[in-house]
Amino acid sequence: MIGIGRRKPGGPAGGEKKSGFVARPRRASTRGIVPPLTIWTNTLFQPAAERLLAEGLGPHRLVRSAATSAAVLAAGRPDPALAGADVAFGQPDAAQCLASPRLRWVEVTTAGYTRYDTPEFLEGFHARGAAFTNASQVFADSCAQHVLAMMLALGRRLLPSHREQLTDRSWHYDERRYESRLLTGQSVLLLGYGAIGRRLAALLAPFGMQVTAVRRRVRSKAGVRIVPEELLSSALGQADHVVNLLPDNESTRNYVNARRLACCKPGARFYNVGRGSTVDEAALLAALRSGRVSEAYLDVFATEPLPPDHAFWTEPRCYVTPHTAGGRHDQDEALVRHFLANLAAFTGGGPWTDRVV
Repeated sequence: MIGIGRRKPGGPAGGEKKSGFVARPRRASTRGIVPPLTIWTNTLFQPAAERLLAEGLGPHRLVRSAATSAAVLAAGRPDPALAGADVAFGQPDAAQCLASPRLRWVEVTTAGYTRYDTPEFLEGFHARGAAFTNASQVFADSCAQHVLAMMLALGRRLLPSHREQLTDRSWHYDERRYESRLLTGQSVLLLGYGAIGRRLAALLAPFGMQVTAVRRRVRSKAGVRIVPEELLSSALGQADHVVNLLPDNESTRNYVNARRLACCKPGARFYNVGRGSTVDEAALLAALRSGRVSEAYLDVFATEPLPPDHAFWTEPRCYVTPHTAGGRHDQDEALVRHFLANLAAFTGGGPWTDRVV
């Protein structure tokens, strides 16, 4: 079974977690958790977020890795200070987390958690009663708005018009007017249905769009038709817009391949804000050039940064952004607030946000 419903919990894939490990909602246990805690981080936040973190930690002690990074996607290296921590916040080395028995909870600063998405890590944490959380809710709204923005820009032909403004300043009055399309009543297929998918579906609702989502666990959702993977080929053939929200794991790599692209409705538009590894890029280029896919908006790629000589840069019906769909001006403050809310759950009991294990 392809992991289309395997979870970036609360994140793009939705449904169950990946690696076959199924999380169930539960409350934090406070047994054996006595403040003050030692909290390790390898993330260098913006000054306002740093102040928020310092004020919110109360009696707990913050320990910084010798190697910090302001990039939330950067993988952490092993750090001796992690061994003495009760909590890790950032991007700790996955193997060291497993080898640190004192560590009771890890919160990563991303929605995706490929480095930790292994049976060894998830089941290891579960077996010892440790918690693992991601930050899906921090990025859900921005990613969903990013997709909606591109749908509107493509439908209203804003990008071709802007290109002409920057080049020959030609006046394509008839062409642009009659190429324009309304989102109203069109159909959207979501590959994966987690936090981003749910938010995107809500944003599309006022347009009266028909939203279908493919996921492993078929549960009815208000306003969204959920279908199993067995019906993917049929669903692709009916969709005006195909939005890829899949995370990276062994079962999703090259999931959007030549065979599936050939099932798309002729002229469909394709969007990727999941992970670049889930798309066969050569097959997508071929589909664009044949017209099977009329246009593509891509925010993520198999290799990042996207090499300057990659064909996506010059393909006229392909639009590229540099992995910024999740961007928001207050990202760091939102990440810290997310962490502090979960810290309260960890120490005092209560519901978690974006708990994976």
